[in-house]
Amino acid sequence: MHLYEEDKRRFLKADIISTVEFNSTGELLATGDKGGRVVVFQREQESKNQPHRRGEYNVYSTFQSHEPEFDYLKSLEIEEKINKIRWLPQQNAAYFLLSTNDKTVKLWKISERDKRPEGYNLKDEDGRIRDPTTITALRVPVLRPMDLMVEATPRRVFSNAHTYHINSISVNSDYETFMSTDDLRINLWNLEITNRSFNIVDIKPVNMEELTEVITAAEFHPHQCNTFVYSSSKGSIRLCDMRASALCDNHSKFFEEPEDPSNRSFFSEIISSISDVKFSHSGRYLMTRDYLTVKVWDLNMESKPLETYQVHDYLRSKLCSLYENDCIFDKFECVWNGSDSVIMTGSYNNFFRMFDRNTKRDVTLEASRENSKPRAILKPRKVCVGGKCRKDEISVDSLDFSKKILHTAWHPYENIIAVAATNNLYIFQDKVN
Repeated sequence: MHLYEEDKRRFLKADIISTVEFNSTGELLATGDKGGRVVVFQREQESKNQPHRRGEYNVYSTFQSHEPEFDYLKSLEIEEKINKIRWLPQQNAAYFLLSTNDKTVKLWKISERDKRPEGYNLKDEDGRIRDPTTITALRVPVLRPMDLMVEATPRRVFSNAHTYHINSISVNSDYETFMSTDDLRINLWNLEITNRSFNIVDIKPVNMEELTEVITAAEFHPHQCNTFVYSSSKGSIRLCDMRASALCDNHSKFFEEPEDPSNRSFFSEIISSISDVKFSHSGRYLMTRDYLTVKVWDLNMESKPLETYQVHDYLRSKLCSLYENDCIFDKFECVWNGSDSVIMTGSYNNFFRMFDRNTKRDVTLEASRENSKPRAILKPRKVCVGGKCRKDEISVDSLDFSKKILHTAWHPYENIIAVAATNNLYIFQDKVN
């Protein structure tokens, strides 16, 4: 288990990690932060004399992806904060990733250079153009080894297509297209074409006063390139098929759990808003995260979720104070492990939760400085409500709501997880025997 500290000084707001994402092989891990930076970590290769070293992630490349901008027409500041990162499947030696802030998606290429050409005919080694009349012999350029350099270069910029803030991007399984989603619209882009996109969902009413819900997240199906889902602030999920029509305003399937009238309260609508939606790797299930629960849906059953897991039910009595300090609007993400058998999501006090779908066992773990020593074993934590707490339990009244785990990622094949706790990135892995 490792802890990567972005900054030893008092941490700056710009250092707050805003997204975490493994690439399709798990060899690379990217984080984006509020300062518009992307940091890519690369996994160490296993060495014969230190077989346990494999699994350590070291900084591979750091680059500024987005800068703060100002929209003069709307008098709006556009934050540089990276909202989402999505990797493209690797096709050659280089890596490609998409990163987005509120308005602009960028495609970045990350490549290595360890050789440089020498022996040009028309210019000197320092780059000055030679006088053609002095050239008497033809030189054959040669490649000389040099220190390894990792370069991040912007390849495409997809901009000017969103009136509202982009909350999610998703790469299609055809590897040719991706979608970007804001509060009211979803746009489909070709990775090669930056000057136009196709609007595939538009829920904006003619009269904005009639607006009742917004889109909170969207994702493509992992195998069917025509299928995608999007979730709403009303707690519903719509599955759409792009073969049915060019504008997918009519959904193919609609997933929503009817509300229990006995549980109805002032906060019902706020806490039912879905903050994240993820297809399982198999493509059979959907996972959604709302404020208090994680739900797993079977794509073949729209009436109710297959499984519901309580993330922090002890906060039900605290909704009033969570509303006052704005925590009730926090957007927690959720992730599947590689085999779709365990799901993980974050909570407060730097706690994160894991639910085993087969055994129905769950565990609360903590990402903190105290247990950030390499090879430290995480102890399960328990929260007690009211009454007396045992010595290893923490009272619900002493939870720190400023420490929250919103962003997590799971290695696609192994039990390695990345957890972003404010400005620190924690990487935990299974105990090596």
